[in-house]
Amino acid sequence: MEENQIRLRGQVLSPPAFSHESHGIRFYQFPLSVKRLSGAEDELNLLGPEELVGRVRPGERVAVLGQVRSYNNRSGVGSRLVITVFVQTLLAEPGPSENSLFLSGVLCKKPVFRRTPLGREICDLMLAVPRHYGRADYLPCIAWGATAARAAAMTVGQSVSLEGRLQSRGYLKSNGETQIPKVAYEVSISSLREQEAPT
Repeated sequence: MEENQIRLRGQVLSPPAFSHESHGIRFYQFPLSVKRLSGAEDELNLLGPEELVGRVRPGERVAVLGQVRSYNNRSGVGSRLVITVFVQTLLAEPGPSENSLFLSGVLCKKPVFRRTPLGREICDLMLAVPRHYGRADYLPCIAWGATAARAAAMTVGQSVSLEGRLQSRGYLKSNGETQIPKVAYEVSISSLREQEAPT
């Protein structure tokens, strides 16, 4: 199985907008709404070549296979770490919402364990997932309950694989006396496994 794979099915929210051009290929981005079982919705940013995503329309339901990518935003506007889904396959496909991913990588920061005000265990992880040409995607992940307790005992440099979903989370960031709405993206872990180091 690939080290970075995500499957989504949801509803296109707005027309594709030009993002950038690389090696003569034009890339476009658009937001996709994916409903959770709870009824809440994750609004995810999708990016892909014009030939794949250039013709999607608002309201259309599509199924996507791709990878979760990250890059550092150095413009000074918006979040520093930008999380997107790079589209490799896209089909117009009705059906129930889907949001599932598999990642395999290395922990690159010490896990941060805490408890919510209601006492629920939670642990934040940062996973470096290798990409071609020596690059890597740095993806924030979150674990809950017994999985959080296991994750807290893991160490920097440890190889892990996980399954879960990509989620969006709104929050308010204080800026002096005002609060600015922001959106964070993270991987919600459903299962987490340690990997044996290669011999």
